[in-house]
Amino acid sequence: MTTITAAEATRTAAADRTGASGATGAVYTTVDSPVGELLLVGVASADATGGTALVSLSLPEQKGAATVQDGWRRAPAAFAEIHRQLTAYFEGRLTRFTIAYADEGTDFQRRVWRALETIPYGTTCTYGDIARQVGASRAGVRAVGTAIGRNPLLVVRPCHRVIGADGALRGYAAGLERKELLLGLEGALAS
Repeated sequence: MTTITAAEATRTAAADRTGASGATGAVYTTVDSPVGELLLVGVASADATGGTALVSLSLPEQKGAATVQDGWRRAPAAFAEIHRQLTAYFEGRLTRFTIAYADEGTDFQRRVWRALETIPYGTTCTYGDIARQVGASRAGVRAVGTAIGRNPLLVVRPCHRVIGADGALRGYAAGLERKELLLGLEGALAS
């Protein structure tokens, strides 16, 4: 994945941005998927294939999901490359996204989110594994879980691949049923 800093995305979009839920100058579209209608939010970026850096990918009924704001412009064509990759993923033909996205969040959140991006398709790891990877203390596992829960790019930044230490599915902002569906699609669930 290509990471575009929030500052770069802002300059490229020539607009003030205050995050996915309040971005001005943002573009959006919705696309159908096996997990429901996805809301894609992005900003213009000269560095992104297709010209749009993804700010948010929300699933139906997701906790903290972005909602369309005044001033956002519906622009399905701006998401053609992103839509193409999502379609290939859901059809089982793509195992790694190469989508540019605006890198928002705190330093700690960004470290956790980068760790999520290293989890290979079709595998899982635990919250403790991510905590160790980012150098968080044993007590920091809860903070890691909170950072994962604030991931604005569900599906493309694979937080669904993180499970409990006991192997149980835990915490997914769009619901455990969708987490299970995504892991099943990837062949990551034991029969």
